[in-house]
Amino acid sequence: MLVLAFDTATPAVTVALHDGSSVLASSTVVDAMRHAELLAPGIARVLTEAGADRRDLTEIAVGVGPGPFTGLRVGLATARAMGYVLGIPVHGVCTLDVLAAAAQVESGPFVVATDARRKEVYWARYTDRHTRIDGPKVAKPAALATSEPVVGQGARLYPDAFPNAASPELPSAADLARLVATRAVPLLEPVPLYLRRPDAAQPGPPKSVLSTR
Repeated sequence: MLVLAFDTATPAVTVALHDGSSVLASSTVVDAMRHAELLAPGIARVLTEAGADRRDLTEIAVGVGPGPFTGLRVGLATARAMGYVLGIPVHGVCTLDVLAAAAQVESGPFVVATDARRKEVYWARYTDRHTRIDGPKVAKPAALATSEPVVGQGARLYPDAFPNAASPELPSAADLARLVATRAVPLLEPVPLYLRRPDAAQPGPPKSVLSTR
């Protein structure tokens, strides 16, 4: 088994390689504006560090969000293209589940919240690191305000609504790779979880230049 995992649903462009027993190599660069530029070099760097070739891969794991449209589609398009070319399966995983699995919380329920822009957060609620009981959804922080531990970037961005911040802030492909390699999380189709329409919209029909009296 050789699982290549990556996630571009947050400002982190994160890549890792897992052999079924441990993470062989990983790379994470945080840059919310350069997902398309950073993902391919990150994949190449991880494969080189591990001494592996793309033809050695047996599976691809990709974070399916929720996340902003532009960054998220970079990871999904890359995963599906690589899976098709290499003839190997592509597994999707909810990015919030990846953060939950790495949550540094002692016990009890907690929330994962990531930046959804527009002064909103993507969120889900968990009873433990592997049990999601609500979400993923998108909401204003004030509508979700809680004293429960909140994992993810949302806690740092909106401390008034989420005073009990917990790590990690951003997802790691090393955690994603481990979850898929050990089948410790539900595997999804590699289809993006947008939760809302993209900012860009198809223009309507052109208006006539003729005016009526």
